[in-house]
Amino acid sequence: MKQVDIAVIPGDGVGKEVVPEALRVLKLLAEIDGGLSLTFKEFPWNCEYYLEHGAMVPDDGLEELKNYQALFLGAIGLPNQVPDHVAIWGSIIKIRREFEQVINMRPVKKLKGVKSPLDSEKDFDFVVVRENSEGEYSQVGGSIHSDEDEIAIQNAVFTRKGTERVMRYAFELAQQRRGKITSATKSNGLYYSMPFWDRVFEQTSKDYQGIETESTHIDALAAFFVTKPAHFDVVVASNLFGDILTDLGAAIMGSIGIAPAANVNLNGKYPSMFEPVHGSAPDIAGRNIANPVGQLWTAKLMLDHFGLTELGTLLLDTIEQTLESGVKTADLGGRYQTTEFVDVLITNLKQNA
Repeated sequence: MKQVDIAVIPGDGVGKEVVPEALRVLKLLAEIDGGLSLTFKEFPWNCEYYLEHGAMVPDDGLEELKNYQALFLGAIGLPNQVPDHVAIWGSIIKIRREFEQVINMRPVKKLKGVKSPLDSEKDFDFVVVRENSEGEYSQVGGSIHSDEDEIAIQNAVFTRKGTERVMRYAFELAQQRRGKITSATKSNGLYYSMPFWDRVFEQTSKDYQGIETESTHIDALAAFFVTKPAHFDVVVASNLFGDILTDLGAAIMGSIGIAPAANVNLNGKYPSMFEPVHGSAPDIAGRNIANPVGQLWTAKLMLDHFGLTELGTLLLDTIEQTLESGVKTADLGGRYQTTEFVDVLITNLKQNA
């Protein structure tokens, strides 16, 4: 019996709705597998916790979380009450940094049954690998003066270790996929960081002779996501570039509500964390209309991370089957509620098992 202990943080907004539904599905998949035991412990760390306790996560919170094999996160954010930089840096980014989750991996795929806003009828299926520990999201900088003399300085930090690490992860992923990798750059505008990025990419590529490579400026790359998404296989990007590209990736899929993400720890010292891209969506929270696909696809990434690829494939295939049958939430033009979608999905999973 394979035992997997998972820490669950539903978070804020729609996270409280889609996470319980994803846990329903994960419990069923464990039953289908027969040799898998999943245990879940929920932690109430969110913006409401912050308003009561003055911290997004208690002082000993990460010490407790590190005992689990994975973290399953819903969404964080209550912008009308807690500033986003307080909420995110006090929770998601804190966990990413202290648990050395140095890779962020987000797939972009034209799902069956979901109409892409793009005119092209070609399928697309690629992965964006984002550096997750430094780059433009460093904490190096500061501010001085006030009023019209106020100055804010934000320094981007690119280390060879961090840059080469994310590139090697991307190259190795490309070896498992279609053998092509695109590097997101902007070396015609950023004088130091991106020429450095390009140089490390070129040097690293020499260790992966069978992989087709290209470097594309981020502005053109964003345009190509729209005009020729089927061109891409693996895209490797810095922290900021990867963040922006993957939201665009969600948009071309048809809804940000269906996009998943994995924050990967490579050294085994700490758990990895799995979260959908969509955020807390407070405008629709509490109405049972949130799309659960992003959280469910995130569960698929978590299963893959544990080597349970057959279960992960079963889940994603059944999600597509359910969507293709016309069972969709409002953001995809459907009429099904969050819980109703998962009810149908569970029925289909039982039939497909």
